[in-house]
Amino acid sequence: MTGSIVRVTGSGLGCPTWPECVEGSVVPVEHPEVAALHQWVEFGNRTLTGVVGVIAGLCVLAAWFNLPRRKRVVVLSLVQLVGVAVQAVVGGITVLTGLAWYTVSIHFMISMALVWLAVLLVSSLSEGDGPARLLVPAPLMKLQVVMAAVLGALLLAGTWVTAAGPHAGDASTPRLGIEVETLAQIHADLLFLFLGLLIAVGFFTRTRTYWTLVGVVLAQGVLGMVQYWTGVPEVLVSIHVLGAGAVVVATAALWTSSRERTHAVELPAGDQALSKA
Repeated sequence: MTGSIVRVTGSGLGCPTWPECVEGSVVPVEHPEVAALHQWVEFGNRTLTGVVGVIAGLCVLAAWFNLPRRKRVVVLSLVQLVGVAVQAVVGGITVLTGLAWYTVSIHFMISMALVWLAVLLVSSLSEGDGPARLLVPAPLMKLQVVMAAVLGALLLAGTWVTAAGPHAGDASTPRLGIEVETLAQIHADLLFLFLGLLIAVGFFTRTRTYWTLVGVVLAQGVLGMVQYWTGVPEVLVSIHVLGAGAVVVATAALWTSSRERTHAVELPAGDQALSKA
């Protein structure tokens, strides 16, 4: 969400270099060509990346030193740490390319992938390390795979709408040369396809997790339409980005609730009681 704030405030090049903010300084300093507000907005986003990186590193340490060590938890923790590092580099490339629209799209999509994997990490803490066992009919899982693919396309199309829209991140940033109306229609069509798949999923399950996803998607769809009809105001853009993350979380939660992983080797009942003690 802070990344979207950078964009809508025109602060994308508030720190025009990387990894420094301005030439010769990692932190914002008075600069004749860059407003202080833009520097601090962009620097704040970079700082938050560092905070997330520290948390990811602590997750890795916690997973490694927790005994018995669980491979799945360790791997998913490492993915977060490496992912944040990759994001920092991609963010730097985005700045150095002058906020090229395709680098911004990649930057956002990596964030959404890490959000999905973070849900898997949280879920893994209450699971075993055995093979996944379906808790729902197999066709439902196939539908969820298709849903995930459509969601990825939906998110990507959303970045294209922004790339062609009024919020470039900086006044000098080149825009995607396709009409916003065309891209918005593609984005809306993918949303309707996602809703159709969500309705199909409802024939197999109507759990609390499912209804949460329905509610989040409908709210996000309504917000997107209001945003479009009102001329894409800055505040709604940032809320819409936050909503996109919420849709990813809810979709990933439906995925994890449809499977379970038990321990690879089940302990006898007496041993289980002893291990809990």
